[in-house]
Amino acid sequence: MNARKALDILKENGYKQTKQREKLIEIFQGKDKDQYFPVKDILVEFQDDFPSASYNTVYRNLYTLVDLNILESTNLNGEQLFRLHCETDGHHHHFICTQCGKTKPIEVCPIQQVDDSLPGYMIQNHKFEVYGTCPECN
Repeated sequence: MNARKALDILKENGYKQTKQREKLIEIFQGKDKDQYFPVKDILVEFQDDFPSASYNTVYRNLYTLVDLNILESTNLNGEQLFRLHCETDGHHHHFICTQCGKTKPIEVCPIQQVDDSLPGYMIQNHKFEVYGTCPECN
């Protein structure tokens, strides 16, 4: 996702285009698009332009961007990580390296098997992630 598209999504959903949101989008534009990053790393870069910004300010803005599908988030080892929304077409999931945070799309989805094993239940959403180490980290 490019910065212009991200800013358009903000506007289309009634959010203001603030300097802080622009900075967060800029930070992610400069990062590996196939890797998740912890809030503490984002905060360090963010505070270059906004030295008095709090962790909560960054966190709140990151979750706004997640809610709008500009960013994705995952939890790894008790820490929330973020990255630009994946541009892979169609429904898919991810393998996430527990060492470097890089991701690889997984084109298979187990939701049909789960649905079959829960007769009478209505699944509204799901998230399926596989964790391990990538070839570079093995």
